[in-house]
Amino acid sequence: MKFQFDAGLDYQREAIDAVADLFEGQEICSTNFTVAPLKDDPQMGLSLGQSSGDLGVGNRLRLLDEDLLDNLQAIQLRNGLAPASELASRDFTVEMETGTGKTYVYLRTLFELNQRYGFTKFIIVVPSVAIKEGVYKSLQMTEPHFKGLYDNTPFDYFVYDSQKLGQVRNFATSDTIQIMVINIDAFRKSFDDPDKADKANIIHRPHDRMTGNKPIEFIQATHPVVIIDEPQSVANTEKSREAIAQLNPLCTLRYSATHLDKHHMVYRLDSIDAYERKLVKQIEVTGVEVRDSHNKAYIKLLQTDNRKGPIRAQVEIDALQKGLVKRKKKWVRSGEDLLETTGGRTVYDGYIIDDIYCEPDNEYISFTSKPEVIRRGEVIGQVDEDEYKRLQIRKTIEEHLDKELQLTPMGIKVLSLFFIDRVANYRDYDADGEPQPGKYARMFEEEYIRAARLPKYQSLFGEVDIETEAHAVHNGYFAADKKKDARGNVRLKDSKGEGKTQADESAYQLIMQDKERLLSFESRLKFIFSHSALREGWDNPNVFQICTLNETASVMKKRQEIGRGLRLAVNQSGQRVHGFEVNRLTVMANESYEDFARQLQKEIEQDEGIRFGVVEKHLFASIPITDDNGETGYFGTELSETVWQHLLEHDYIDAKGKVQDALRANLKANTVSLPDEAAEHAGAINAVLRKVAGRLNIQNRDDRQEVKLNKAVYLSPEFEALWNRIKYKTTYRVDFDVEKLIECCATEMRDQLRVGKAKFITRTARLDVNRGGVEATEVNETPATYDQRDFALPDILSFLQNETNLTRRTLARILVDSGRLEDFKNNPQKFIEQTLEVIRRQMRLFIVDGIQYHRIGDDSFYAQELFDFDGEDVAPLAGYLSSNMLEAEKSVYDYVIYDSDVEKDFAQAFERNDDIKLYAKLPPWFQIDTPLGSYNPDWAVLVETNGAEKLYFVVETKGSLFNDALRPIEKAKIDCGKAHFDALSEDVEFRVDNGYASFMDAF
Repeated sequence: MKFQFDAGLDYQREAIDAVADLFEGQEICSTNFTVAPLKDDPQMGLSLGQSSGDLGVGNRLRLLDEDLLDNLQAIQLRNGLAPASELASRDFTVEMETGTGKTYVYLRTLFELNQRYGFTKFIIVVPSVAIKEGVYKSLQMTEPHFKGLYDNTPFDYFVYDSQKLGQVRNFATSDTIQIMVINIDAFRKSFDDPDKADKANIIHRPHDRMTGNKPIEFIQATHPVVIIDEPQSVANTEKSREAIAQLNPLCTLRYSATHLDKHHMVYRLDSIDAYERKLVKQIEVTGVEVRDSHNKAYIKLLQTDNRKGPIRAQVEIDALQKGLVKRKKKWVRSGEDLLETTGGRTVYDGYIIDDIYCEPDNEYISFTSKPEVIRRGEVIGQVDEDEYKRLQIRKTIEEHLDKELQLTPMGIKVLSLFFIDRVANYRDYDADGEPQPGKYARMFEEEYIRAARLPKYQSLFGEVDIETEAHAVHNGYFAADKKKDARGNVRLKDSKGEGKTQADESAYQLIMQDKERLLSFESRLKFIFSHSALREGWDNPNVFQICTLNETASVMKKRQEIGRGLRLAVNQSGQRVHGFEVNRLTVMANESYEDFARQLQKEIEQDEGIRFGVVEKHLFASIPITDDNGETGYFGTELSETVWQHLLEHDYIDAKGKVQDALRANLKANTVSLPDEAAEHAGAINAVLRKVAGRLNIQNRDDRQEVKLNKAVYLSPEFEALWNRIKYKTTYRVDFDVEKLIECCATEMRDQLRVGKAKFITRTARLDVNRGGVEATEVNETPATYDQRDFALPDILSFLQNETNLTRRTLARILVDSGRLEDFKNNPQKFIEQTLEVIRRQMRLFIVDGIQYHRIGDDSFYAQELFDFDGEDVAPLAGYLSSNMLEAEKSVYDYVIYDSDVEKDFAQAFERNDDIKLYAKLPPWFQIDTPLGSYNPDWAVLVETNGAEKLYFVVETKGSLFNDALRPIEKAKIDCGKAHFDALSEDVEFRVDNGYASFMDAF
């Protein structure tokens, strides 16, 4: 099974363009330099097929910093980010939530930079063994995909190895794309002191096999584009930042979900965006809580305090209150008798506080008559820990098998992941070195056999020997010891630190090598045990359950924990499967789901800088608007700040932008006051405000409910009549006048193209040196045209044909008829970029305006039976009773699952209004093909007026009826949906409504 990569994901394209567009106006060019001749050494360049005295090839940037700043500000405005006031450095930041394809994005960005500007030298700096192995595996997996996407452009990639310095020379001298993956630790140590030279990394040492040069000098001459993967771990010290600067980068591109320093942010897809756009799995939490277990002296040490007065400790105990035992937090001091503190509970007899020790990281309490010593965070009197872990394992297995029942018929293999902190708990070795199953391995097999014998899971096993299967479905991925066991196999060992040691590399290599095999039904392995230290840099899209079985308090962050399973699942064809009905990540937590959600939100606030419930001044800047001439632009930062100030004046927010209850109330009532200049965009502004006023949606596993068929509606002749009118599939063709397209493109190019030559800007400033420092005041700025002619003209027709799929003849006509080809010679790259923008804009208009739908035939339709989940082709629909489900009587299902407040209001109105006879929230499988991707309308509705006339509607619900509140692609899909239903039946009216009141106007 091979992964299939989708090149058309809009959010990934946005992230790629956000970086590539930084260099808009840069022509394709490179720089050359001389590489000293090689010595005749068989370990060096001979194996690379290079002669002595090679010519090095590097990147060259011709843009001025002013041009970069202009591009940066335009990109930030487009992406709703606060615009930079100056270009402080050539560091640029992309923030992407874990699981959304960050590695794919930056790898494809490299090819995009090469295609547009000719850059060829790229270095990917990683913080750890885990991420290094992950990046290398990604390069292997994406190689065929990128070659197909970029016309088989040749490229080489390698992981830096200090024993293979010939690869560094090849990196410098090759004229093809070169990608080096290197760990920061491989070049962080450098010393100017000659006496310490032997302590520096090899990359910084002169090497006689490299003509006395340092390997890093070859790299520096190429001016590489440096990609930093997880900069919060790579560039987190001054020494690391100096090491990166020594690479002499053309620029640095920083990719992470959790940046500490956000240098020139160009794109942001944070965790909230990812969840809302369903780009990652829905998270649900199963919390294992202990209730009514008060038969032992339960004591948990929470903290100690020696700051004021006598030393004291805060403990959690089970106290008697009004005849009931309640878990309470109490401050206690030395000599206090917990028998009295708990209201006379005899289980605490003898637990008199003796010593309270407050040394940081070594806090504990002891007792006068009991042997126990309780350290901070530890508990006594809890349920048996092994039983607790066994229950976690059992629940994980059951959830796993439940998902297998649902997903196996869809070709999706289910995986579960267990994190443990001691390898011996999974695999141990006796005195003779014989491997023995640890306690968790034994628990797992016992619980798996128990679950497999339950009648509900019989269909998953058939004639399989369950005991043999229980042994085959689990395995461990751990660091490898140099020692062998009695059978000659690698012995497993605990990981230490952050999973960055050389011993850990074997575990990561195995995880990465097995990544695709694990997804195949041919592999029996379904349950993975791994060390909790190996917590970053690897994941698997089909991990649906995560269970942490650490014996000690876990230091793993919630975001790290869920990050191993956030990616959308893939089927046996290697294709991503979308939708929360399939993609649910279940976390087996040893705390309540409320505590888990609270901690996760806290981490997001800390890691991403997201301020929940806070309106930023630039929040509305990227809202798309249309001017009087029909041109699409953006709201802009100035108008966004005007709205922010208005919200503050009306007490909707406080001085820090924090949302107040008045705003929430007015949002719910649709009565938010806005300044006059923004009133026409109220729908889009309110939609943004609703997102800010909300909280991250993490659901309670026990609150989840699958919908059931409402057979009274489903079997009714009225529903059959409605369905028969909308069920048919269509095909489309785009008929547009090629001559008209040529004319429109040529006319816009002739009138709108602004292709100037390159310019030098000379700036003069006066310096004032005083006790306050050195102050510079600019007094003069002089531009001068840079009439560069020493470049080869690129193949503009091939480039435009690849980007637009128009014929070369059509493109040639557009270029010639525009009368602007002379500008192409002056500034080829700028001309190509502006020409492509004109052609794409005109094509979008022609495609939507010229689309025609035709019904395929009587045999091509969505069967009504698909609403019944008894079949294997459709995943059941499920939601959460407290947050996104409404009980329904007129719907085809007993509950309606809604995605927004607008949809919720519609469903409630449908149920109340007597004219509505029945309706259906159209399921995800009801898709209409469009040139811009599949489209899924919201509702099918049957209205009966005056007790006789029947009207049939398909309704799309939106927060605003104004086109400028919709993204261009979204609006175009809706227009295609209307054309589809127009082609099906004159009886069905397709509508777009922002509330039930506007829908009522139809009847």
